[in-house]
Amino acid sequence: MNLKEKVRSNAFGCCEYCLSQEDYSPDSFSLEHINPISKSGQTVFQNLAFSCQGCNNRKYTFIEWADPLSGNIFPLYNPRKDVWSDHFKWADDYLIIIGLSPIGRATIDKLQLNRKNVVNLRKVLIASNLHPPIVSTE
Repeated sequence: MNLKEKVRSNAFGCCEYCLSQEDYSPDSFSLEHINPISKSGQTVFQNLAFSCQGCNNRKYTFIEWADPLSGNIFPLYNPRKDVWSDHFKWADDYLIIIGLSPIGRATIDKLQLNRKNVVNLRKVLIASNLHPPIVSTE
């Protein structure tokens, strides 16, 4: 198994940020450097996330962002070090990701995890019993 297949498999074929499913997403998916190469990040499993192009473009080379609640700067969610359920949860209807921590809120804000096209895709997938995805968020 090559590195991309290993990262994809570990992510259950979902964006490790917005949890969009590659099989149904109109966006392409790629390996995203959690700590960017421009900031000495390496191309190794522990520094790569499976990411839809929407999240990847919005993250760009950022590793921190302001929590919209406090205004303080926090690191963005790191799928190799952080537990998704410590920082996020689904709204009762599974359409919106809610930030539970400053890291979660900053990540939602910077990557726009609830952007219109992603929420619309979630609606369609819910109607087909394909959302939320079955991934490990613990």
